[in-house]
Amino acid sequence: MTPRNDHLMPLPAVRQLRRIRTFYATAALLWAVLAAGEGWTRPGSRPMWVSVLLLVLFTGLLSVTSLWLRRHRTAEAALTDARTARASKRAMPRARLVPRLRTMGAGPAADR
Repeated sequence: MTPRNDHLMPLPAVRQLRRIRTFYATAALLWAVLAAGEGWTRPGSRPMWVSVLLLVLFTGLLSVTSLWLRRHRTAEAALTDARTARASKRAMPRARLVPRLRTMGAGPAADR
């Protein structure tokens, strides 16, 4: 039997990923500004390299989080499309198709 819950990821986890993605984007922007500032004032210094390292870290976390959310979105869309296709097949009126097919094949003999 198929499970009743078709969610690929629990909805609270998706909400948390969206929130943390915003945090990672803000942190990456902050460390980019700090790395640029340190590189401008003291190029090659230890604070500049620490800022660059943290920039790389938060950029990586941001990209992984965005990738997870994108995969969830495409999988959710595929699941929704499959549900819509199943629902449209179930909702198709089959009784209307049968008389239409009979009258189309009759031709002039049906006029007599």
